[in-house]
Amino acid sequence: MGLISGLMNFLFGDGRNVVVETAEVFRENAENRAVRQADAHAQSLQQFAAEFAYPRRGLFDRVIDGLNRLPRPFLALGTIWLFVAAILWPADFRRGMEGLALVPDPLWWLMTAIVSFYFGARHQAKGQEFQRAIASAMAAQRQVQTPSPKSDNAALQDWYETNG
Repeated sequence: MGLISGLMNFLFGDGRNVVVETAEVFRENAENRAVRQADAHAQSLQQFAAEFAYPRRGLFDRVIDGLNRLPRPFLALGTIWLFVAAILWPADFRRGMEGLALVPDPLWWLMTAIVSFYFGARHQAKGQEFQRAIASAMAAQRQVQTPSPKSDNAALQDWYETNG
């Protein structure tokens, strides 16, 4: 009995587990790895949210953003207006289309490239703005913390406040 009890006390006594400690020399503790990965992920999300927080925009930025919203409605309404003009003023419409037929192909290619790059850049800028808004919302959500339990122990209370 004394030998078994002494062996168990050696292996598992004093709050230690020699078997686990020895195994962790050869194989990483999966639970601790998961905790470290979750902490690293949360910290990277917080850094991303802080880096891309959406700043308040000034008057100039809002005016330019408003002007940047005009080309798409103008193109759509202009196309509809061409149909109206063809119905109301067919002779003028025919002369206008004959004038467009005289435009050389390279000029059409240039116009296509300009319009494509404009809308592509606008699409990319709005996509990045949307991602920043999501990151800011995630950061704001993380800042809402549950109240910490009250304790008479000052060190324990401080730990609750810093570690949530």
